[in-house]
Amino acid sequence: MFRAAVAGASGYAGGELLRILADHPRIEIVTVTGHSSAGDPLIKHQPHLRSLAHLQIQETSAEVLDGHDIVFFALPHGASARLTKQLVKTPLVVDCGADHRLVSPEAWERFYGSEHSEPWTYGVPELLIKTETGEIKQRERLRDTKRIAAPGCNASTVALAITPGVAAGIVDPDDTVATLAVGPSGAGKSAKTELLAAEIMGSAHPYAVGGVHRHIPEIQQSLEWAGAKPQPRLCFTPVLVPMSRGILATVTAPLKPGVSPKRVREVWESAYRDDSFVTVLPEGVQPRTADVVGSNSCVMSVQVDQAAGRVVVVAAIDNLVKGTAGAAVQSVNIALGIPETTGLQQNGVAP
Repeated sequence: MFRAAVAGASGYAGGELLRILADHPRIEIVTVTGHSSAGDPLIKHQPHLRSLAHLQIQETSAEVLDGHDIVFFALPHGASARLTKQLVKTPLVVDCGADHRLVSPEAWERFYGSEHSEPWTYGVPELLIKTETGEIKQRERLRDTKRIAAPGCNASTVALAITPGVAAGIVDPDDTVATLAVGPSGAGKSAKTELLAAEIMGSAHPYAVGGVHRHIPEIQQSLEWAGAKPQPRLCFTPVLVPMSRGILATVTAPLKPGVSPKRVREVWESAYRDDSFVTVLPEGVQPRTADVVGSNSCVMSVQVDQAAGRVVVVAAIDNLVKGTAGAAVQSVNIALGIPETTGLQQNGVAP
């Protein structure tokens, strides 16, 4: 049994990590930490986690966290890097924030405005990577790694949607357009006026419009790994919608001349044929966020807009599971050498 600590246990991502780990047969949660919640019983902040009612939230410090078999960080962006470098006695560390995702210091400084931290192994196991000898999946890089950067929920959804076509060389990734309907839980629990119920109920609210969203360089990085040229052009627009959790991403890119709809479907189905948590739906069937709530699944449709000459991929995930906590646990399973699906749900919760 691996002993685990979760930092940021009172937030949405931390709570989802705890919910998944509470039923994991190989991982035991022994420590939870927080900032303003330190000293409180965990159940006060996560009342749905009845099986963890015995845990008390401790202070988030290297002294409290170091020495566990696994430490999960679910802290705001910029808050984990100063602590992760101090964990010298922890074999496996996972950051669910952005601090260790980006390879490029320039991209980090442009979008986050702070000092760049060491990039870690990116936690999207199904992501296609082009190498000099062929294609691999990111899970190959996750095997036996000691430091994992869990993905941004929007970034991983877009990457999973479009990278099969990029890796196969049948789309032009330099004109990728992604529009996402996003539940507000992806922004965390901190108070923001635009996330108040009175502001989003019955309304759709675009945000970070015009190329400023912090997930843009993360998506570009995944496109580059799949074979795109450096810094491919990407138009990315997220829209808050009145659902508590979930992402529905519509991603389009131009098809190369002569590529048939049959070839497009073959590429996407082949890319995910052996993956437990990514499903390409039958032709004509569209994904719904309701079908993936609570699961670690990504379901997507693939079609060709022949008049526009573009592939159109619509992908749905639960942003708190496959978008964050589930991806983190899936990556940890791979790093530990245990079955990838351990402790994770393929099934959603019926509406």
